[in-house]
Amino acid sequence: MEGFIANSQIFKYSIKMKWIVLFLLFSSSLFAQIGGEDEVYLNGDRIEAKFNGGGLDKFYDYINANFNFSKVSKPGRMVTAFTVNELGEIKNIKVVQFVDVETAAEIVRVLRSAPKWEPATRGGKPISVEIKFPLDFKFSKKE
Repeated sequence: MEGFIANSQIFKYSIKMKWIVLFLLFSSSLFAQIGGEDEVYLNGDRIEAKFNGGGLDKFYDYINANFNFSKVSKPGRMVTAFTVNELGEIKNIKVVQFVDVETAAEIVRVLRSAPKWEPATRGGKPISVEIKFPLDFKFSKKE
């Protein structure tokens, strides 16, 4: 009977060891994946793209100055997504959510004519980043 108890304890120990080994293998594979395009930034190594020396607030100013608001026919939200590449150019423009076709065409026109951005950097090297850009259109009541 003593041999049975010893064998069951060894069996339990070996099962625990298998789980520990599996856990270590799995967790190390997760850490190995950090370092590609989908990277976690813990030390502030990444600097965001800038437009005319500022952030999205300066870009909103540019949009307000160049967007033809007469093309907007109804209130609503429009969301665009685009890439600012390593050269600071706007590429891959997508209208993710739109109010109407004319408004979507107008924002694409404005984005295509936008000046270059200062590209985002990681480790001092320029990188491409995707930016989602929402615009809300509201109409005021005229009395």
